[in-house]
Amino acid sequence: MRPGNLTLALVLGAGVLAISFGSVLVRLATGAAGSESPGLSLAISALRLTAASLLLLPAWRALRGARLGRGAWVYAVLAGVFLALHFATWITSISFTSIAVSTTLVNTNPIWVALIAWLWLRQRPSGLTLAGIAVAFAGGVVIALADSSNPGPNPTLGNLLALLGALAASCYFLLGREAQQRGFGIGLYAAVAYSTAAVVLLLLPPLFQTGLTGYPPMFYLWVLLMALIPQLVGHTSFNWAVRWISPVIVTLVILLEPIGASLLAFALFGELPGPQVLAGAVVMLAGVVLAVLGNRS
Repeated sequence: MRPGNLTLALVLGAGVLAISFGSVLVRLATGAAGSESPGLSLAISALRLTAASLLLLPAWRALRGARLGRGAWVYAVLAGVFLALHFATWITSISFTSIAVSTTLVNTNPIWVALIAWLWLRQRPSGLTLAGIAVAFAGGVVIALADSSNPGPNPTLGNLLALLGALAASCYFLLGREAQQRGFGIGLYAAVAYSTAAVVLLLLPPLFQTGLTGYPPMFYLWVLLMALIPQLVGHTSFNWAVRWISPVIVTLVILLEPIGASLLAFALFGELPGPQVLAGAVVMLAGVVLAVLGNRS
């Protein structure tokens, strides 16, 4: 039975608020570690998903009596692989291109979701939805351009990795939707996908000569909070919602993360977003509203 619109809106709102804590907690974790590097970022992602997987161990009890075909398992495991690819490519891209460009490109996933859903699931988006995607993306560009970072040592490689990160995130959500529609409950699906992603990501930090142990206790506390808030609450909220509503709408709602992150940064660090960020936020919100209206028409 499909949940009511109010329930869906509340879950999506909770998801946006939860993932908005991500950048704040990453800053606190890297500060506790006393360093910042691609290897450390990958270690944080691996530990975050490992902790989330351990917290979801009780969800495996749902296997008792579950009737899941091979296809459902394939979709769930592949979703986890693409989640790992999303983290790996996007985080690595920041080492080669500016944060502004990387963030803008990785947030193109509504475009990829719309395209893949059109070609694979035969779900053609309405003209108003496409207009909303374009407006929301323009708002994201406005916000990203407020960052005056250097272009980076290898922008071409960094930009390609960020685009691959967006494509991987799009596949992650679409595959998760298919897994749930083939019988997975949200708890068991999250356990399978997050565990798969953790296994893949745990292989990567050693390639950057980065370990997973030896950090201060506060580092592990911030990582645990990442597992609890952005991962278990944030990602799981979106994974649940994508079963019931258009994945295009879900990924558009995720674009609101920079707005929530800016508000949290102001509350916790006193960082007031500039007028360009505020203007971009208004444009982005307008785009999301347009897309939602287009999806309902």
